[in-house]
Amino acid sequence: MNYILNNQNEKSKCTGVRDKKDMIFAFQTSFFAMCRLSSFPWSALEIELRNDESPEILLEILQQTCRHSLCRKTPPSVKYRRLFLSELIKRHEATTSEPLDELYEAFGEILGVEEEPTCYKSYLLPSGDAVSLSESTALISEGTTGLVTWEAALCLAEWALDNLQVFSGRTVLELGSGVGLTGVAICRSCSPRRYVFSDCHPSVLQRLHSNMQLNGLVVADDPNVTVTVRELDWETVTEDRLRELGADTVIAADVVYDPAIISCLVGLLSKLLRCAVQGTHPDIYISSTIRNPETYSCFKSELKNAGIRYQILKGPITPVFPYNRSTSIELIKLFL
Repeated sequence: MNYILNNQNEKSKCTGVRDKKDMIFAFQTSFFAMCRLSSFPWSALEIELRNDESPEILLEILQQTCRHSLCRKTPPSVKYRRLFLSELIKRHEATTSEPLDELYEAFGEILGVEEEPTCYKSYLLPSGDAVSLSESTALISEGTTGLVTWEAALCLAEWALDNLQVFSGRTVLELGSGVGLTGVAICRSCSPRRYVFSDCHPSVLQRLHSNMQLNGLVVADDPNVTVTVRELDWETVTEDRLRELGADTVIAADVVYDPAIISCLVGLLSKLLRCAVQGTHPDIYISSTIRNPETYSCFKSELKNAGIRYQILKGPITPVFPYNRSTSIELIKLFL
């Protein structure tokens, strides 16, 4: 189903509010991705409400968020929807004395609804399709950080949409796939021959299977099918096992966050680079949010010690997904 509100210029989706449709679309994409409420274009909405006493724009925002069919199918968390509607009501009340029944009705509908341990985030692709993901409402859940989408994954997905040739017709292996945002976006938009999602945590693997089914991707244990989900232990996996996977392209997002796993990760990357398939070494791309410069510097030092070189790549050109673009994210390509 096509969920995009209109055919706006790609850059207007995430970089600024130019008109009513642009503003409504910004509210829609931010709402479904559960962005911080402070990032919404509230100032632009207040100006619009002061200039036009008609409730039309508020009704349209409501229709494209809480009342949208995508919200009925894959809703953001209950707490998030309450906070969003509360803020929408507050902005409305600050500019007019006339109540808007539809806003209060929508708020009343979720007032007594219980919060679930999981929620959905949805991201709109340029094609109009929505990538919807079941995620944990907690950043760290069941002993892992892999049950939520991180900004480096969004950045890598955007870069993939700008560089279709890296994935088209190829077998792609993703390390630490998490909830699957990057992989689903690539499968939907980049036409890989085969895509292998991988992780080692049982809860993450279970969530991956669920999210593949949610997005209509075929998941099976047969290595010849288009999409597979694999358990991959970085420490114990053998070169023969990696060679069986037959990856032409290897990607990973936000896997450099814990000094304790860097040695294990670099060991895996070294095996992959030395594991030629039909005489060709795979291309490896790593997207990292640099939260701790010391940890990231340690990662690069370990790469050097293993004889692995890297090239820093330019980030995505076309903004597609809503996330904090001031975050320090680096994308590198590895080679021997």
